[in-house]
Amino acid sequence: MKPQQKLQRELAGAPEIIRQYLGYLQTIKGKSVLTVLEYYTDLRTFFRYIKRVNHLVPPDISFEEIPIDDVDLDLIQTITLTQVYEYMNYLGVERQNNAATRSRKVSSLRTFFKYLTNKINLLEKNPIEELETPKQKKALPKYLSLEQSLDLLSRVEGENAERDYCILTLFLNCGMRLSELVGINLSDVNHQEQTLRILGKGNKERIVYLNEACRDAIKRYLAVRPHDGLKADSRNALFISREHQRISPKTVQFIVKKYLKQMGLDGTGYSVHKLRHTAATLMYQHGNVDIRVLKDILGHENLGTTEIYTHLSNQQMENAVESNPLSRVRQRRQAKKSNSSPES
Repeated sequence: MKPQQKLQRELAGAPEIIRQYLGYLQTIKGKSVLTVLEYYTDLRTFFRYIKRVNHLVPPDISFEEIPIDDVDLDLIQTITLTQVYEYMNYLGVERQNNAATRSRKVSSLRTFFKYLTNKINLLEKNPIEELETPKQKKALPKYLSLEQSLDLLSRVEGENAERDYCILTLFLNCGMRLSELVGINLSDVNHQEQTLRILGKGNKERIVYLNEACRDAIKRYLAVRPHDGLKADSRNALFISREHQRISPKTVQFIVKKYLKQMGLDGTGYSVHKLRHTAATLMYQHGNVDIRVLKDILGHENLGTTEIYTHLSNQQMENAVESNPLSRVRQRRQAKKSNSSPES
């Protein structure tokens, strides 16, 4: 089922006030279908909780079966900041949501109430304006070393070797997201200017430079790319699956995991997204890339998101200093000075 179809099916049980909000996210804010679906899922969980704690549903109904189609402005106006904090506690204790998940759900609520207050003026005051975000442990991203990246590329073989090699090369050199790679069209590749147009989050376009490795990989793949029997909606797609249609995210994930497994890195937290981290890390550490340039290459909206790669570099420098064999040597305790004179 396509994302848009799934969204329409899910929204069958959504109240009008939430439908209008989600329409605003998709049409005005340019959010992707998957992002809109994620916002709706978060809001549905919240209003199911509100209806349960306010005893608006039978006590024996399961949480996942609580309908929210009757949620209206009257109910929303009763919500307090205290209730939302109790909801955050429920998410952590009862649903075992980690800090990152709870933080995302805080963001969903903030955006919704901000919309009601500032955009359509249905609320005089935002009841959760002072809501704080759960603190998250800032973990440094996993990435492949230069040697591991070369090893990964060297393992590509088989019937679709040119395609797979091109996919890995673009990931490792351009740092694109999975959704961005599968969405590349033939018309996005500008061979004359040696650039690639990428459609990122929120339908925001960016242009990235294709280095020699990318250009060579694309050229080799295009020489063997299927042309006949392609489905109508896939004729302009760059990467084609064996079903003669645009390659799916699931297939790309399988391809990447297959080669990572050959390196013994399966089940160790490495994935398609880690190749994006790898590209960013290699560019920053080996290319002396300005952090603002890296931000534009990766398509980050905020510089703060990109700065994690500077932290990564700092962590490596710390580890390097700590690995010095002299790093644990301390000055020996000095012997007590004798009271005797130098001549004695």
